[in-house]
Amino acid sequence: MSSVDMDTIVSLCKRRGFIFQSSEIYGGAGGCWDYGPLGVELKRNVKEAWWKAMVHDRDDVVGIDAAILMNPQVWVASGHVQQFSDPLVDCKACKNRFRADHVKGNKCPDCGGELTEPRMFNLMFKTFMGPVENDAAVVYLRPETAQGIFVNFQNVMSTTRRKLPLGIAQVGKSFRNEITTGNFIFRSREFEQMEMEYFVKPGTDEHWFQHWLEQRFNWYVNLGIRKENLRLRQHEKEELAHYAKGCYDVEYLFPMGWSELEGIANRADYDLTQHAKYSGKDLSVFEEETKERFVPYVIEPSAGVDRSVLAFLLDSYHEEMVEKEKRVVLRLHPALAPIKVAVLPLSRNEKLVPMATEVHASIRGCFVTQYDDSQSIGRRYRRQDEIGTPFCVTIDFQSLEDKQVTIRDRDSLQQIRVPIETLKTTLAAKLAGEAFDVLPPGGSVVTGAKN
Repeated sequence: MSSVDMDTIVSLCKRRGFIFQSSEIYGGAGGCWDYGPLGVELKRNVKEAWWKAMVHDRDDVVGIDAAILMNPQVWVASGHVQQFSDPLVDCKACKNRFRADHVKGNKCPDCGGELTEPRMFNLMFKTFMGPVENDAAVVYLRPETAQGIFVNFQNVMSTTRRKLPLGIAQVGKSFRNEITTGNFIFRSREFEQMEMEYFVKPGTDEHWFQHWLEQRFNWYVNLGIRKENLRLRQHEKEELAHYAKGCYDVEYLFPMGWSELEGIANRADYDLTQHAKYSGKDLSVFEEETKERFVPYVIEPSAGVDRSVLAFLLDSYHEEMVEKEKRVVLRLHPALAPIKVAVLPLSRNEKLVPMATEVHASIRGCFVTQYDDSQSIGRRYRRQDEIGTPFCVTIDFQSLEDKQVTIRDRDSLQQIRVPIETLKTTLAAKLAGEAFDVLPPGGSVVTGAKN
């Protein structure tokens, strides 16, 4: 179980500007969340880390950005109109509604009243395209990004002139009219997905399925999530989606227990076959080497951006005692940290401020930085610890004489002193993973520092 409870993370996110309740001044909007100044940076970093691993670091994956609104026949072909539903029950007394599979017995969990018989509730949001609101104008807000990839498969194959195996990746908003939301940003009605459809020749799908299981599990570990808080869970036959030949979930040990972080599914040829049938277009592939024509199978790693953000926040949260005071620190991987470097003059002394602002200006083009000169240096260190900033750069009175600054490491609390002229390269090396005690020319270790 995560060592921190959800209320603590929710409080930190509100207090430090990571995540706010949507439309809070009007009482909020159920299952919707706004990302604040630090939250939007963290979220962008998660998406960029995913894109780097899935697209930029590989030769066999390209990206697209498909529209949220699509021809409604897409959702007929995919099965969402007929099958994208959850069982819904109502309380006859208090009128609250629940997912039937989330309630034990026939009693309302809120008031103890009797529940109705379950009925199926389609989770897609409907709207109308154009000025007339009738059945012919009905469109849906997409409940997943995957279908935008499938309907563009032919376009991507012809324009990139690629051969299989080929992946098509997309990051974007999706919408599901969930019966019940909860656990902060874990289950929302508006959320972001990071999905990749990997098209392969039938018969090679099991090999690639295993490949992506390993790749996706290790992505979380490489970005700092502790291995003991992750597991792979295979879907039982009765819980497989209608399109899936096989599926595993990467699960994280959230405060509410083991829950899905990402799904990796073998979708076989279901999607391209369905879209070929409903559109009348040939979505098969001809393999020149073997003179074979076939409909590709698809391996799909599908991750939630918001759930990933939540898992990274939970796993990085630590409390410890330093000099008889509690220190809260987010030990976020440097690639994910919203602020990479904080520049802190020892005080607002008129002699220190010009050099501090000059140092800040010299590095802000290279890193996401924050300048902070309010309150004591100890309090400012703690603020940066709590938002996950890996390194603090301090300018003190000695800096005026020796043109050197102090770099403080978030996790170890160690400090080193380096010449200003080497600051940029030193910070870049540390953020890339260089050991903190490796010094540049003219650098030194600050002894006895522990704050």
